[in-house]
Amino acid sequence: MIKPSLALIASALLVTSCSHHAPMATVDYVDLDRFMGDWYVVANIPTFLEKNAHNAVESYRMNSDGTIATTFRFRDGAYDGEQKEYHPKGFIENTATNATWGMRFIWPIKADYRIVYLDKDYTKTVIGRSARDYVWVMARKPVLTDKEYNEIVEFIADIGYDTRKLQRVPQQWPDMTNGQANRKEAL
Repeated sequence: MIKPSLALIASALLVTSCSHHAPMATVDYVDLDRFMGDWYVVANIPTFLEKNAHNAVESYRMNSDGTIATTFRFRDGAYDGEQKEYHPKGFIENTATNATWGMRFIWPIKADYRIVYLDKDYTKTVIGRSARDYVWVMARKPVLTDKEYNEIVEFIADIGYDTRKLQRVPQQWPDMTNGQANRKEAL
């Protein structure tokens, strides 16, 4: 049975994607093998499901059929809050760049998902939507420096987002002394 929250988020993403904005450019090319793995959600303009997320992590794994197995997990409301987990499936819609995906939470709806920023080391990325309603700043580590964060916020503003809506996602992991995290122990 489909959880009502998944149906609601998919409906909200579909309705808001009908907005009238200029096309959103993506990165030139994404090496999917390098992109796979865990990404900490450092900041976002959250969907209603994510408004109280702590320790949010998005994980990607390539399926043999070319789709992307996605796991989005977070703690609800606090670092020790209930763990929530969702499993949308990603579909590469532009195989020339691998930067435009459809993300399916429930069939048949595919939400707009665009890799609009990706550093050369595949350590920081920004996922946007043409409607400029939601955005996700993700990194391979749970925290960005102020300089890194401010540069990404400026980029997000430059592509048409209202950055006043951007929120940092609280991240606190057992070993954050060197900026790295031990996610397995925390989840």
